[in-house]
Amino acid sequence: MSTSNAFSRVGFKAFLSLGVGLTALAATQAPAYAQEAGDEASSRTLQTVTITATKREQTLQDVPVAVSVVDSSVIEQAEIVDLNDLQSIVPSLRIGQYQTSANTNFIIRGFGNGDNNAGIEPSVGVFIDGVYRSRSAAQISDLPNIQRVEVLRGPQSTLFGKNASAGVISIITEKPQYEWGGSAEATVGRFNLFRVAGDVTGPISDTVAFSLGANYNSRDGYIDDLNTGIENNNRDRWGVRGQLLIEPTEDLSFRIIGDMDQINENCCAAANIVNGETGAAVMGLGGMLDVENPFSYNAYTNLPATNKIENSGLSLQADYDMGFAELTSITSYRTSELDTDQDSDFTSADLLSRNANLTDIETFTQEIRLTSNGTGQLDWMVGAFYFDETVDIENQILYGDDTRAYIDLLSQGLVGILEPMLFNVPTGTFFQPGVGMTETYGQDNTAFSLFGTLDYHVTDRLTATVGLNYTQDNKDAFGSAVSTDGYAAIELDPLNPYITQIATGALLTLAGVDPSNPAQVAGFATAYPDVFAELMDTANGATSRLQLLQFFPQFVDFPNIVESGSTNDSDTTYTLRLAYDATDNVNVYASFATGFKASSWNLSRDSRPTPTGYANLVTAGLNTPNLTTGTRFAGPEESEVIEIGMKGAWDTFAVNLAVFDQKIEGFQSNIFTGTGFALANAGEQSTQGLEVDATWNPTENLTLGFAGTFLDPVYDSFENSSAGDISGTKPSGISEVSTSASALYTFTFEGLDAFVRGDWQYEGPSTYRDDPAEQAIIADEREYSLFNASVGFTSESGLNLTFWGRNIFDEQYVMSVFPSVAQLGSFSGYPSQPATYGVTVRKTF
Repeated sequence: MSTSNAFSRVGFKAFLSLGVGLTALAATQAPAYAQEAGDEASSRTLQTVTITATKREQTLQDVPVAVSVVDSSVIEQAEIVDLNDLQSIVPSLRIGQYQTSANTNFIIRGFGNGDNNAGIEPSVGVFIDGVYRSRSAAQISDLPNIQRVEVLRGPQSTLFGKNASAGVISIITEKPQYEWGGSAEATVGRFNLFRVAGDVTGPISDTVAFSLGANYNSRDGYIDDLNTGIENNNRDRWGVRGQLLIEPTEDLSFRIIGDMDQINENCCAAANIVNGETGAAVMGLGGMLDVENPFSYNAYTNLPATNKIENSGLSLQADYDMGFAELTSITSYRTSELDTDQDSDFTSADLLSRNANLTDIETFTQEIRLTSNGTGQLDWMVGAFYFDETVDIENQILYGDDTRAYIDLLSQGLVGILEPMLFNVPTGTFFQPGVGMTETYGQDNTAFSLFGTLDYHVTDRLTATVGLNYTQDNKDAFGSAVSTDGYAAIELDPLNPYITQIATGALLTLAGVDPSNPAQVAGFATAYPDVFAELMDTANGATSRLQLLQFFPQFVDFPNIVESGSTNDSDTTYTLRLAYDATDNVNVYASFATGFKASSWNLSRDSRPTPTGYANLVTAGLNTPNLTTGTRFAGPEESEVIEIGMKGAWDTFAVNLAVFDQKIEGFQSNIFTGTGFALANAGEQSTQGLEVDATWNPTENLTLGFAGTFLDPVYDSFENSSAGDISGTKPSGISEVSTSASALYTFTFEGLDAFVRGDWQYEGPSTYRDDPAEQAIIADEREYSLFNASVGFTSESGLNLTFWGRNIFDEQYVMSVFPSVAQLGSFSGYPSQPATYGVTVRKTF
């Protein structure tokens, strides 16, 4: 591990002591500050934030859970448009959008996965108005009429019924109102940004209200494809959302929500990060690469990276006040359809003519819970959650017109020589245009959870909490692939002696030596010993290099008589917590929580039988030639976290601290390989860390904020990764230090309410790849500082004008790096979005 770790593992007890010490210091010192502030402080009290993170309304400072809240005012002032923007003000949350517009990965405290493999649900659960969004394609649309966003850190299974082993993002939108109102806004900005949105709400009768909202977002791309002339990484999306609130009595209400959105974009272009030994072959074909220059924002491909995504859903929430408790039912049905195609070699050489994906997801959920009314010594909540989802996938990846010539260059013509001599096919048979794989995958997933919490108020200041969750999760998966790539099916190892002999002869011939004449060979070896030695090394390594050209892996369909294609998982998780009001201003808590996430199936062409499964396939006579081993699925994740926290709030200052030790056994590592995914369970991944979130009003008009997350992440055990045993290493993509700071100043200008806001986000160094050998080739890490700013003016009539900029100093960094497809030794990556700026006009009424 790096010697620059924020916290060493051996020093974690001292680290815990530091957190406890900070808690005690804040408890004793901060009230003195409030007293010294006197009357001025009492006249400018920090706003109280109400949240529903624990399924009941509480203030942020009273909730003994690590949670960050972003309300509507911050969303508007900071120009937060979608979930990707949230990470700029919530440092524990990291969000990445990579291969497609539908691929968004959420990470909390260094834990998270999903990454565009539809067989894998994320470890971070996303809920919108209580409805679980199971896949990133259904999560990333422009945010609707938001009231607030709550980010809960750590396992939340006893509060949320599905896959919350790492944390939860809960989005709450505004309910319909019985008074007429609404808003309209329009934004123009850099890259021809044009965004409009509007909503209206009002009464239909004394007991029925409605709201209707719509948005449209268009922007040119910031990466120019110099071969096709198309701009990549653009925006073209719209959405509509309608609600009905029906309240027939004071005790009964129904909230019906229907929404639809669509994305039609060219995304996402990748740049050359490392130009390996195959780069010369690409250019030898006339192909173009912008070599190791990711921030030129130029690309070369043969076809647009199309993304067409359609999401729709309908939900019904019913709430009934029974006096002693409130009964809540949330029913939802959602669909998500994804259609993508991409030139995945990211060069203008036509190596891949198609890498297309069609994914259809249908999801039904039902949650029911009963929550006590909050009077008496006991508060409780019990609930049940049912989940039923179907995933259907069609993939196709095909060679292009230049593939054969590319192979001839890489093999120095050896493939063409071997075809008639050893493979018994005419020269030029392999690697023809249109050859490749056509695949179908699918999954039926049903899950059922029972969950509940009990809060026992031991005294007026001390509360003990117990939470339980039992989950049963069943998955039936299938995969079928038809490969027309005959070369990939050849087992080359048994042919090694013949390949070496033929390769030796071919190389000697190229050197002008007759391989059938021993005297000439001996003379050449004597005259040029170094050249001859290099030639023989090349010939002896010919088989292994030819194996690297077997791009499309062999596949055995499942289920079969050996592999059932089914997993049935169950687990009981729990939360134990003590919360104590140390003073009227300071709350402290200590908790131990566990979480669970069921098995995930690898629904990609890299799905492989395990070594045991392979042996059984051989016994059953089902193995295909040249079949390799791996995993079909990753088993369940089981997480646990020990956490000590403090929350303090005074008139002008608030601070939250959390010290934690969190680990996940069987973490489902999902590594993008360029055209598929390597899925495996890590034995154990853990993170120890400190989180701090503070707000201060030094004057009536100025609000300062700081949030930081400091981590020490490690793979405690990961012997079967795609890179071999990487136990003891730091997971890629996780920074030890992530911070954000903000300043908001409000004032009056020419009779207008005005504000100036600035925020800064820093992400410390993190590696790009788990594989140490690959990371050594990349020889760089991701690190960045982003600055955002805005200034706005609002009139008494509700007309607002905001000038804004994001990444205003044009910080450049590479977000993610992966091995370039069919290009040995090369790596591609996704460059960051350049500076954007614009102006928004908003009218509320």
